[in-house]
Amino acid sequence: MNTTLPYITDAFIEAHCNFSELISALKVGFANPDLLVPMRHHHDYPNPVQDIDSTLLLMPAFNPGKELGIKIVTVSPNNGVYNMPAIQGMYLFLDGNKGNIKAILEAKSLTAKRTAAASALASSFLSRTDSRSLLMIGTGALSINLIKAHAAVRPIETVYVWGRDFEKAQSICNALKDESFSCTPIKSIEEKVKDVDIISTATLSPTPLIKGEWLQDGQHLDLVGAYKKDTREADNEAVKKSEIYIDTYQGGLKESGDIVIPLNTGVLEKETIKADLFELCTNKKQGRTNNDSITFFKSVGHALEDLVAASYFFNLTKGNSDL
Repeated sequence: MNTTLPYITDAFIEAHCNFSELISALKVGFANPDLLVPMRHHHDYPNPVQDIDSTLLLMPAFNPGKELGIKIVTVSPNNGVYNMPAIQGMYLFLDGNKGNIKAILEAKSLTAKRTAAASALASSFLSRTDSRSLLMIGTGALSINLIKAHAAVRPIETVYVWGRDFEKAQSICNALKDESFSCTPIKSIEEKVKDVDIISTATLSPTPLIKGEWLQDGQHLDLVGAYKKDTREADNEAVKKSEIYIDTYQGGLKESGDIVIPLNTGVLEKETIKADLFELCTNKKQGRTNNDSITFFKSVGHALEDLVAASYFFNLTKGNSDL
């Protein structure tokens, strides 16, 4: 009997991800009332070597009687000095009945794929259906994934990429040169932010990069970075001008400054938040209803996304010799 435990690598995940399929799987997951997801553990801890806190995240999720899993992740903001991604981690995928481990997945690509797919899922409800241009702010591991995921749900023709390092933005565009859309690096956010249909941000910036005064009617804003309560990627004016949506109330109201700071200062009221992904995917609430609205989606990540993605990639390994 073969007792080898499947080890699903980043390389396998990169080679076999189909964003359209993964987005559809997430939509089914968010509409499934049987999935149980406790509040994730979020622990900031000192990192004296870099003189900045790092973060430990423990993220469990259960599909009772079928499957369960937990992701263990660290976020070290200064990992760039080691030429390493800020996010490091591993995912344990288990049998929901017997409790045995079915597979171990490297979490870097798993996290990037499911995060990008969740943003694209939100975009399918919130961006205009004719959205053809995208501004990607940030040049980390998520950027290429977010661009490809958004292009899986909207007819994207033109992409612009901004990063603090212009050469990294150029590298992103070089990596996407064979895609169906054009991709151009830019040197300032302001030069293109008013001209695009979708703005996606994935940065570790502690202060806002998006100013509300720049936003135009009909745009969709996808905020993926700013994972701490005292950091944010969009300013108060952006909040005031927009219809606000979040991935989940469970984490979205507590973990990111993009929502927490406006809530605590009276700029945003909890009751004015339009919906989360659970409500959108179950049709309990609507997404965009007006082409002139500015929609604002804040994602902090959710363990349901990890479990759905782990199950998706595990099923792809069956009969596959690429592991």
